[in-house]
Parts: sequence; C-alpha cells; structure tokens
Amino acid sequence: MNNNSKVLALKYRPQTFDDLIGQDVVVETITNSIKTDKIPNAYLFTGIRGIGKTTIARIVAKSLNCPNGIENKCKVKCENCESIANSSHIDVLEMDAASKTGVDDVRDLIEFSRYGPTSSKYKIFIIDEVHMLSKQAFNALLKTLEEPPEYLKFIFATTEIKKIPITVVSRCQRFDLSRIKSSELFEFIKKIKDKENGKVSDEALKLITKISEGSVRDALSLLDRGLLSLEKNTELDLINAQKIFGYFDKSQLIDLFELILKGEESKVIEVYRKIYDQGVEPKVFINDFLELLYYLKNINSLTLESTNFLLNDEEFTKIQNISSQLNTEVLILFWQFTISSLEELDIVSNQHLSIEMFLIRLMHLSSMKPRDEAINDLNHNTSNNIINGNKIDIENTNKTVDQIRNIAQEKKNKLEVESEIKTNDKSLISSFDELISTCLEKKEVKLKYELENNVNLVKFERNRIEISFNDNLDKDFVKELSLKLYEWTDERWIISFSKSEGEMSVKEKQKNEKNDLLNNAKNLDIYNTLIKRFPDAELLDVKINKKED
Repeated sequence: MNNNSKVLALKYRPQTFDDLIGQDVVVETITNSIKTDKIPNAYLFTGIRGIGKTTIARIVAKSLNCPNGIENKCKVKCENCESIANSSHIDVLEMDAASKTGVDDVRDLIEFSRYGPTSSKYKIFIIDEVHMLSKQAFNALLKTLEEPPEYLKFIFATTEIKKIPITVVSRCQRFDLSRIKSSELFEFIKKIKDKENGKVSDEALKLITKISEGSVRDALSLLDRGLLSLEKNTELDLINAQKIFGYFDKSQLIDLFELILKGEESKVIEVYRKIYDQGVEPKVFINDFLELLYYLKNINSLTLESTNFLLNDEEFTKIQNISSQLNTEVLILFWQFTISSLEELDIVSNQHLSIEMFLIRLMHLSSMKPRDEAINDLNHNTSNNIINGNKIDIENTNKTVDQIRNIAQEKKNKLEVESEIKTNDKSLISSFDELISTCLEKKEVKLKYELENNVNLVKFERNRIEISFNDNLDKDFVKELSLKLYEWTDERWIISFSKSEGEMSVKEKQKNEKNDLLNNAKNLDIYNTLIKRFPDAELLDVKINKKED
C-alpha cells in the first residue's frame, strides 16, 4: 500500500484481489481465466464511480505480468507489480480517454502496440473512461481489438456502457461491477477508521455508508473529510457528521410529514426552513421525501435490516405508525405530485420558494378525501341536518334532488344510446370466414391475402384466434391484424401461435375443391365424348352454374 499518501482513498487502494470487497464473482472469473490460460483480448469493466474499475484493471495487469504467477502474486517483492502500482511500468500504458479522445491518440496507441513487451509477458493498455473516445477513435481501434498480437491486451473502464459502440463491447469480456453492500462497506470503513485511530461513532459511519451509495472511494473521501474536520480527541458523532456532510436528520422529515397531514402550514414552513438552513439542496430534499413515501407504502414488507442503515429503530417505528393511518390512494397521489414537483425545479429560478409552495399544495392534497368517502359524508350530513331540525328547506331540497336525478337519468340514457350506436357501428366477427369477408369489406387486401394463403386455422373463439403458419407469413401480420380487429370490433383480441398444423389454408382448400371438380368432370360421359372427338383438348377449369331461385 502507498503509505506515503495522506488521502485515504489512495492510501488504502487495493493492490491485490484479496484486498477487494464486494466483487467476489468478478475476481473468481478473472482468476480462473488466468489460471487456465484463457485470457481474453480485452477486458471491459463497467459500474458506478468509485467501486474499483481502474483498481481492478491494475490488479489484472499485475496478475498477467507478475513472474510469480497468479497464486503467488506479490507475496514476494516483485519489481513488475511495484512499477504497475506506481504507474511507471514501461509495458503497461494507462490512458485517460477523457483528455485524449481523438483518433490520432488511438492511432499513436496502435503504432506503439507494434512493438512487443520489453520486460514482461504482455504489453497492456488501460484506457479509463473509454466511453469518451470519439466515434472515429473507436473505429480505428476495432481491427486491432479483434485480432491483437498475442502479447497485447486491452483493459477498458467506463461508467457509461451505453455510450460505447456495440461493435466494441462485443469484442471484450464484459464485467459489471456491483455496488458494495451497505453492511460490507460499513465494516470496511470501520476497519480503516481503526487503523487511522479515528474517533467516529457507528451512527456517523452508517451515515457515510448511506451517502456514498455503494461507492468505496466516496465512503473513504467522506471519512477522510470527517476525520480532518474535528480536533484531536473529539469524536465525530451523527449530529456533527450531518452538519459536515450537509445531510439532515430523517426524523425531521418524518415530523414534517406529520405536520403536513395535520395541515399546520406555519409549522411546516418553519421546519423546512430549518432543514434548508442546514445546507440541504432542494433536489436532495425532494429525493429524500420520495424515499420517505416509499417506506410509508412498503414499511410492512420490510425489516429494519433490509433498509441498509437508511433508518434507525425510532424512525422505523414512527413510519410504521404513520403508515397504518394512511391509505394507498393518498400515498400514490403524493408520489405523483412529488415527481412532478421534482421536474418543476429545473425550470424555476428560485428552487427554495418552489419547495415551500410544494409543501403548501401537499397540505391541500392531504385534506382531500377519496370520492366515495366524500359522497358518504355528504349523505350523512344531509340526513343529520334534516333529522336535527336545522334550517333546511326540505321542499327545495327535494326539488333539487329530483332535478339532479333527472339530469343523471338523462345523461345515463344518452350514454346508453351512444353506446348502442357505437356498438352497432362495430363489426361482429364470429368466424374465420367472417374475418376474411371483413378484410375484403374494409379493403385490407394484404391481410386478406395473408389469411387465405399463409395461415392455417387451429381454433377460432370470441376474441381469440389460434393459428399455425408457413414461412411466407409477413412478420408484422399479428400486429397489424390485432390493431385492425380492435378498430373493427372495439375489443381486444388475442392471436396466438400453435404447434398444431391446423386446417388447410383457404387457398389449399380452394385448390383441392377445384381438383375434385376436375376429376368429377372427367368421369362424365360428355367429357369422354369430347376427348374422343378432340384428342388434343385439355380440361383447364370447371365452374358450377348456380341456378337462380
């Protein structure tokens, strides 16, 4: 380890696979590939910031070039491994694609690759933030990447895998590095704290773990910041940590939510301004509010351990109590409204004032009752007023009720008529033949052709068609037919494929029928008489003469 570094993220940077945390699957896969000498042309590491992409790239470079082998690597002092760790190895070149994005930089790299390694087995190119390369640079790299010399290996690292051309990704062995679990990250930074003789409470360490969101580098940077911010012999507790990191106590947010439900506007604004004065950004506040809504909705299906240090015992219990008093309708309404307010922050000039208005509007939402409940309350209050003899004009009330009933009935009748008209306008398709006839009627020639020539009917039921098909069926047939059936019938249809052969296609049936008619015609006496008189004649077609009634 580089003990000369004062920055924890560099001082405790993993130097071997054994030092890594949270990436056991990746480590095992890479180790096995090196042991069995099945080494890919290129590695591609992707994941969020600070989880060890560049670190693993260097460890892989060490593993490939260490003369002691993968199993004994760095157990004995090794010049190769030390120089790779210090970024001074002549055969291991690191390049930051964020600063060298052009095609010329890649061409220089390719030109340099023509020469074999000087002091090790492989020449290795580590390209960090590879997604920053230009399109031309990627194109220049493709051929070398696909068929590099045996001594050449590429190692890429990126946080934006989607920005890398698929042609490049397909030529690499890809590894998706996962976020470090909260419990694992907590234990890791706790060990680092002990090594540094730092006085940090477990609650503060849990807060650091939460803020870092699974990033080891972020966690170590926050720990470093926390240790430097306090005088000697002073413990970094939760309250001080919240002030240092600009993070507010979640119990404040829970109290704020309770005040919203009670409709105490002045207290709500007062609590929010206290949170804002702590340095909490409006977007951070909104995201934390969304997080609280999630827990309020799902708290009964969670345990305290499953929240990954996001809640303490008291907060967990408090959320449970609030959740038991809320219905799902209100929470969903709050969630939708909060999401829209989050989007609103990008277009307003004063986000702080926007949050205050957001909270005021939430109080009005919380006072709204579900529709059914409001109607029941209205009926109940009306009945009580009449019974208790309050000053209500019963006659006028009855007239009003009658008027409302008449209007409602008129609307109902109108809707029924419109629905009937609408239904009558729609086609009723009850058979496969009717479906073909409808296609002809609607001038859907292509669908009619596919149904007659390339479809074998297995089963036809109401709103469901089961078919088999030949190789000539159009790939968009099912989609187009489903859309048209919905348009014609105003109902959803299910069109499924069957392994059964089904019936013959319409064209096959017509062909067989025609062949039967020809064969029957050839057995007639008139046909035999004609053939005797005209030996070179040939029967091409037969038509049935339908007699009119």
